[in-house]
Order: sequence, then C-alpha cells, then structure tokens
Amino acid sequence: MHSSTKIIKDLVAIPAPAGEEALAINYIAAQIREMGYTAQIDAKGNVYTTLGDPERDILHILITAHSDEIALMVVNIESDGKIRVAPLGGTYTYKWGEGAVGLMTAAGLVTGILSYGCIHTNHPASVAEYARNHPLTWDKAYIFTGKTAHELKALGIRAGTRVVLAPERRIVTEFGEHIASYFLDDRADVAVLLMALDALKTSDISSHITLTFAATVSEEVGGEGVKYLLTCQPADLCIALEIAPKTPEADFPIDAIPTIWARDGYAAMEAKDGYLLEECCTELGITPRFQYLSRGGSDASCAAAIGLTARAVTLGLPVENSHGYEIMHRDAPNELLRLLLAYLNKLGRA
Repeated sequence: MHSSTKIIKDLVAIPAPAGEEALAINYIAAQIREMGYTAQIDAKGNVYTTLGDPERDILHILITAHSDEIALMVVNIESDGKIRVAPLGGTYTYKWGEGAVGLMTAAGLVTGILSYGCIHTNHPASVAEYARNHPLTWDKAYIFTGKTAHELKALGIRAGTRVVLAPERRIVTEFGEHIASYFLDDRADVAVLLMALDALKTSDISSHITLTFAATVSEEVGGEGVKYLLTCQPADLCIALEIAPKTPEADFPIDAIPTIWARDGYAAMEAKDGYLLEECCTELGITPRFQYLSRGGSDASCAAAIGLTARAVTLGLPVENSHGYEIMHRDAPNELLRLLLAYLNKLGRA
C-alpha cells in the first residue's frame, strides 16, 4: 500500500462532484480489488466491500469515507455566453476565488475561468462595488469560456452541468509537517479507509463482527449515498471517517491527533461509544479529543438522524480551512488509522 500522501494526491487529481463521482469510485474500486477484496458498486454509485457474513446475527458495522467533493452547478447560460452557477455542497465564493475551472461534459472537461469582473469602477452595476458593501454571493459570479451560448449548448453545457476545479489547481502542497489541498475532505479519509482494508487482510476480526467498508457518493448534498446504502445493506453502527474542522468551539492545533465528534448538526454519539473510544485512546497513548460541531454533519450522523443506523460515530482528521484549501498534518491519517483499528478490535471483543 502506498503512503497516505501518495493516495491523497491520486484522489485529489480526480474530479468527483456529487452525482458524477464515477472516476473516483472506479479508482477506489480498483484499489480494493488489488488488495484481494471484492468491490461492489451499487445503483447509487457507492463502492463497498464486506468482511464477514452480513447474514450472521452479530454486530454489523459500516465504515464510510465519502468520495464526492464540493463543486458548482450551472444554473443558466446568458445570451452573451456568461455561465451562471450555484454551489453544489456548502462552499463560499471566497473559498474558490477567480481561477480556472472545468465544466464536466460527456466528452470531457471544458475549461473556463470563474470570474467576478474588474474592480476599477464605482458603478453600482459592478460586482466590485457590490462587494465593497455586501457579502459576495454566488449569483455575482460567472464563468468565462470565450464561447457563445450556441457553442456551449453544442458542447453539452446546460443547467445541471457540474463545475469542478481545473486540473492545474488540484495540487497537494507539502511543507514541513503539513500538507494542504482542496478536497482533503474527504480524500484524506478515503486514504485511511483503504489503508484500514490493507491492514485487516491478515486479521480474523470478521469472525466476531461484520464490517462493510464503503466509499460513498453525494455526501456533500445531504448524505444521499450512505442513506441508500444503509437501506440496502443495514448496519447497527455507522463509523464515518471525516475531517475535524478547527473552529472557535474546538480550537485545537493542526497536529496528528484525531478528533471524536461528540455531536454535530444532525446527531449525537451515544455515550457508550465515547467511553469505548476513550479506552482506545488511553491504550494508544493518545489524549482523547472530543469535538462539538455547531454546524455540519457526516455520513454517520445524517443516517442516524433518520433512523437508518442505531449508532453513529464520526472520527476526524484535524484541518484548517474546511471546504477550501485545507491544511492537515501529514501524520494525521496514520493516527486516525490507529484509532479506527483499535476501536474495531475493541468492538470485536465486546
């Protein structure tokens, strides 16, 4: 198995907006099969593999990391060829700024430039003048392609077309103890998911509990993928591998120590899982770091909120700049892997 940073670089380079994640899912499926597991892709597009027999009357655990990324969607094309967009997932205009984007078509990416216009004016119709007095919103942005509305239509660009960051912006920066990139949420956790599968190849844990590992789709638009998966493949406990966004309520350093989400905007972790994770941390020599999120959710909490799983646990990698150019300690994936494996082994012995 490659290092987490190598896997992250490979995944970041692959565009995967909600509803169009096939390129990333196929990459992940290939990695799973290379390890000797069976990789299944369901009707929604989730890829998963199961260790053990789901028909047995034992604890069934679903471990997820989502494959999709924050993106934009075309709203309409104006007569002069300007393309108007809206967010696909929670992001803000300042997180992307002006720069190259790709419009995803059946034939491949079409290059455009996310734009806001020039600042050398006080005219009330300019975006610059608006931004001097108001928060900048996506309806003020447009994509410039140099093509006419007719040419764009001929290329298959229309309302609903996904817009992603261009390949040249999908680069992982390495500096000191840290790495930074767009889409560490959740590419870094997909790396942990794959490393966990690799680590369990010689384990007998599936004789005590049933484990399903899944790279889910459409998490950023409400956890659609995990909801569908759990409808078809029920699980008693869902463990979501996520980021741990640094916030005023959780002002921790950007180090390698994973966080445990005590609650987010959708659901709270059950106390017994908190106790088990505290025991794991003590045994691993890690100081437990519990986090309360006043906004946001995970595959696990979205599913628990509507009764699709009995227990929800979310484990996170500490990051700065969530839903933007995220910064993470390069050793964080390995530490999250240690905690995940310890927790699974403890559940298997319970």
